[in-house]
Amino acid sequence: MPGTGTVINIAAIIIGGFFGTVFGKGLSERHRDTLCKACGICVLFLGISGALEGMLSVNGTSVKSGGTMLVVACLALGALIGETINIEDRFEAFGEWLKQKSGNAKDKKFVEGFVTASLTVCIGAMAIVGAIQDGILGDYSVLVTKSILDLIIIMVMTCSWGKGCAFSAIPVAILQGGVTALSSLIKPFMTEEALLNLSMIGSILIFCVGLNLVWGKKIRVANLLPAILIAVLAAFLPFKL
Repeated sequence: MPGTGTVINIAAIIIGGFFGTVFGKGLSERHRDTLCKACGICVLFLGISGALEGMLSVNGTSVKSGGTMLVVACLALGALIGETINIEDRFEAFGEWLKQKSGNAKDKKFVEGFVTASLTVCIGAMAIVGAIQDGILGDYSVLVTKSILDLIIIMVMTCSWGKGCAFSAIPVAILQGGVTALSSLIKPFMTEEALLNLSMIGSILIFCVGLNLVWGKKIRVANLLPAILIAVLAAFLPFKL
């Protein structure tokens, strides 16, 4: 049944949030801070590995790099569009609304946890590819794999950032559910090159999330999200960036 993968993913995030909340109660502030930074380092390396996979290629015995212009163009244009629309503030406003409606008005880390966790589990090719396969083929194996990863990530994040992280299930439901529903329309645009571009730029944004986890909020990552759409569109240019 189409959508099964997204339902599994949502359940995994909620379960991860539940266990993270339970285990997090017994941790001191010092433990939470160190755990947050450890999680940030993991996210950093997830982003680095994905970005390098897209930018580096092995040719015989030598390693060549590429895609520099694509990265510059996508991030620069994405930043301009994102800042104009001000996605970050809208995301945070939605987090504030959730905070009030969910009875967590006194949770100071709720919004930051929600935004950070949402960006971590929503950005990346697995969410798009998995949702398309789920919608067209009824194959949700990719989303099951993603669900296992998300469960672990959200559990660790919730220990440090609190209940807000579990509410990242909402953006996942909207994004992956929407892609599954529109999978027949989106599939023609998800060529091999488009998916490679999406994965590379998405990995760079995940790296930026890791930076914020380790060193505090330095980058308005949500305002860079249009870079992913630009990366997909770049695959259809008559020339290669």
